[in-house]
Amino acid sequence: MRVAVTGSSGLIGSALVGALASRGDEVVRFVRPDSPAAHGSTVRWDPRAGTVSTADLDRAGTIDAVVHLAGAGIADRRWTSDRRHEILSSRVASTSLIATAVATRQGVTRVVSGSAIGYYGSRGDEVLDESSSRGVGFLADVCDAWEQAIQPARLAGATVATVRTGIVMSAAGGALGRQLPLFRLGLGGRLGDGRQWLSPISLDDEVRALLWVMDQGLDGPFNLVAPTPVTNRVFTDALGRLLRRPTLAPVPRSALALALGRDLATEAVLASQRVVPRALEESGFHFRHPDVDAILGAALARG
Repeated sequence: MRVAVTGSSGLIGSALVGALASRGDEVVRFVRPDSPAAHGSTVRWDPRAGTVSTADLDRAGTIDAVVHLAGAGIADRRWTSDRRHEILSSRVASTSLIATAVATRQGVTRVVSGSAIGYYGSRGDEVLDESSSRGVGFLADVCDAWEQAIQPARLAGATVATVRTGIVMSAAGGALGRQLPLFRLGLGGRLGDGRQWLSPISLDDEVRALLWVMDQGLDGPFNLVAPTPVTNRVFTDALGRLLRRPTLAPVPRSALALALGRDLATEAVLASQRVVPRALEESGFHFRHPDVDAILGAALARG
């Protein structure tokens, strides 16, 4: 299979590219417009300008499937008005460009497009699956616009899976990568009151789920989270236990709001999202790391 991948240099994208290559698929990477052209293996594009190199697309030839993961980081910095615009536009503009410039080309029959469990907003103890309503807040608005932008691909005849990813756990980056140095020093602790729900997934299962959804030609929304969500308090205790370090340094809500900004702290870091992968499991997917101990164990084994 020839698979086009955007966001291929990120934590998930680079792991996905490696998995595709290891099983013999040919990968076509979408890269920055100033990148040098490579024979059939890269396509230069600029989502901000709304351009994609038609010469590169022609050189790449027939593409069977697209996995679209590009987008600015959600929790990398404070949500200023400029940063909010970048978070939204980087997803909507790139997704619209993929939908019109690639998914409508002859040969593309399957599209897997990124989204996030931020779609559901912060919902306390409510159990959320793919049938749950959209939540409220900036991230819910972003995810909704993100998912709507890929719809032209479906109208063109491709199956479209929108994958609502939870917290991907890897020692190499993401939320866990940022937390590990403090936890290893014995300075880790729960965030806020620790009662908020987290919906993690191992990097290995994230990549396996992306491949599964693509290979099966699945259509619709899919929550990419492990079957067992946990509270921040349980997660914190599990990480401390595996590292054999104390977790006695809680971070107050007020400190997070001061460091990150109130909106980012409330909607991302302290959000309560008890999400389950109902549609993914019903499709026949089986997790290698179904709970927090297995997820963290896999992440630390590679870190």
